[in-house]
Amino acid sequence: MAENYIVSIDQSTQGTKALLFDSSGAVVRREDILHRQIVTEKGWVSHDAEEIYRNTIAAVRRLMENSGVEPGAVRGVGISNQRETCLAWDKVTGKPVANAIVWQCARAEGICARLEHAGAATAVGAVESGGSKKNGSGAAGDVGLGEWIRQRTGLTLSPYFPAAKLAWLLENVGGTKELQEQGRLCMGTMDTWLLYCLTRGEAYKTDYSNASRTQLFNIRTLCWDEEICRLFGVDAGALAQVCDSDSCFGESNFEGTFPSPVKIHSMLGDSHAALFAQGCTRPGMVKATYGTGSSIMMNTGRKNIDSKHGVVTSLAWKLQGEVNYVLEGNINYTGAVISWLKDEVRLIDSPDETEELCREALADDGLYLVPAFSGLGAPYWNSQAKGILSGITRTTGRNEIVRAAVESIAWQIADVVEAFVQDADVPARELELRVDGGPTKNRYLMQFESDVLDAGVLVSRAEEMSAAGAAYAAGIAMGVYDGDVLQKMGRTRYLPQMDAELREKKRKGWKTAVGQCMYKV
Repeated sequence: MAENYIVSIDQSTQGTKALLFDSSGAVVRREDILHRQIVTEKGWVSHDAEEIYRNTIAAVRRLMENSGVEPGAVRGVGISNQRETCLAWDKVTGKPVANAIVWQCARAEGICARLEHAGAATAVGAVESGGSKKNGSGAAGDVGLGEWIRQRTGLTLSPYFPAAKLAWLLENVGGTKELQEQGRLCMGTMDTWLLYCLTRGEAYKTDYSNASRTQLFNIRTLCWDEEICRLFGVDAGALAQVCDSDSCFGESNFEGTFPSPVKIHSMLGDSHAALFAQGCTRPGMVKATYGTGSSIMMNTGRKNIDSKHGVVTSLAWKLQGEVNYVLEGNINYTGAVISWLKDEVRLIDSPDETEELCREALADDGLYLVPAFSGLGAPYWNSQAKGILSGITRTTGRNEIVRAAVESIAWQIADVVEAFVQDADVPARELELRVDGGPTKNRYLMQFESDVLDAGVLVSRAEEMSAAGAAYAAGIAMGVYDGDVLQKMGRTRYLPQMDAELREKKRKGWKTAVGQCMYKV
């Protein structure tokens, strides 16, 4: 019987990866192509969307040329993508009106501030002009505008999300608003752009995971929220069709790479794809990706939980016709703390050194590093916070500082998981954290994470979880894989070993240090 293959495209912030998965779910080959990071003197961050599309074609073509696999053996394609990066383009010419605005870019901060200051009166006007209050969770006048938007979208009003970014394009790029008025404007995230290009404009779609991160999608009614779109100046009718994450989005031969068109059978935001690859398909299952920063997610199943503890609510996906929700917390500095140790303060030459140095540090010295280098993310959301090294004594040295930096990664993730526990009302002891990413190779860090969580930690032995999630979703939908593929992944398990009294003492020390870094004179 001929072997079937799935191609997965992982379009990330730094570049585009193309990976070939065989019928067992294993990676056969991988190709990477970086793209330019366009940064202005104002700190605005952009990507050339046409360059990214060209790189996607080149990566897939190179993948097939170097894999030794006949292109005709590829059954389907899955796509995972950097979330929140968005763009607008002319559907007649197929050309973007400007470079894509990257998720990191805060150029739309003024738009969010303007809306926030407009207050509830603006929200009331938006509701009344729409003729009803049926799409929200109550009258807009009952709460401030930011809270009104959060109740509908699950997301805090922020320039981080595409809603404000698209509003910025409409207000600042000449001719964009006119294209929208003429019905010629397309707006979307990178998945929608790639699909549109790959299908030569025939498919203008997105999936539920990406739609839920735009701040234009109502996660209660599961459709574009016309009233919120109106607030941002976006025509809801100009947005892409929202489809199941494992639906057939369209077909493409990737500009001649394949002898006949191949079905694109999944699209997922990268964090959501990683959640799926980790097998977190049931309520209460949690994953954390240890990258430069970290995305921590808890699957809450069909239950839409309104967070009261500093995390946000999104859709995990809609697979096989069923929607799952997630709680999510994002942290700015996790793996980047190790880079800081190496590049800025030069305490290490390689990340590989950190594990041994942690083990050589003095026991229980009470040193904490809070890496609030650009404020604190979830669950604190304090952009004014400054980094702090707390508890320095005469015996503090290189080993102790390195250990405090490594432990700060575990503490930050534990804070987000604690918020999940409070919001979802589940016992922490029943949780099991599934993790991936470069820093998870540090055995000291993984054991410490298990200890401070007082829960099991499962470390994936596979890499590229976002790509794997997109491949598995497509492959399951097409019958190449069964659901067991999610459980076949090798994992290393860590169980808590720390005494409960010591754990509580250390937790109080961490919380004190966090409070100190947010102190204002």
